[in-house]
Amino acid sequence: MTLYFYAVILFLLIAFLASALKILREYERGVVFMLGRFWRVKGPGLIIIPVIQQFVRVDLRTIVLDVPSQDVISRDNVSVKVNAVVYFRVLDPERARRAKVIHAQGEQQAAEKLVEAARILSEQPQAIQLRYLETLTEVAGDKSHTLVFPLPMDLLEPLLKRKERD
Repeated sequence: MTLYFYAVILFLLIAFLASALKILREYERGVVFMLGRFWRVKGPGLIIIPVIQQFVRVDLRTIVLDVPSQDVISRDNVSVKVNAVVYFRVLDPERARRAKVIHAQGEQQAAEKLVEAARILSEQPQAIQLRYLETLTEVAGDKSHTLVFPLPMDLLEPLLKRKERD
């Protein structure tokens, strides 16, 4: 019984140490978070505490992204085909994690503004109709040939009631 117990403890200790060892290549860095907050940037041969610390790999090589070609018309009505390539490289891994945090905070603020707008629109049902008509005005300003005009039943309801009375 004791031999079995020691074998299980040894196996768990080896599994714990194996999960703590993360191998990074020379061109990678690990941004380590302790309990969800930035702690430090570590290089190759990374060892972390599995439950308390998490890490994100950051590639330090130059990365090339191909932007799909775009056909645009300039102000003087000349067709132009634009091709682009984006090159970027992380110089400071600490500031690149920070960028993800700032992006997440921006998403959170946008969600809060949408919730506030929904609350305001729910208090004033007329506001949603005005917003709907404003959107239609913007779409109608576009010189497209087809305009799909969804008509809300709220606008037709008074007409239907009048027809029923007559």
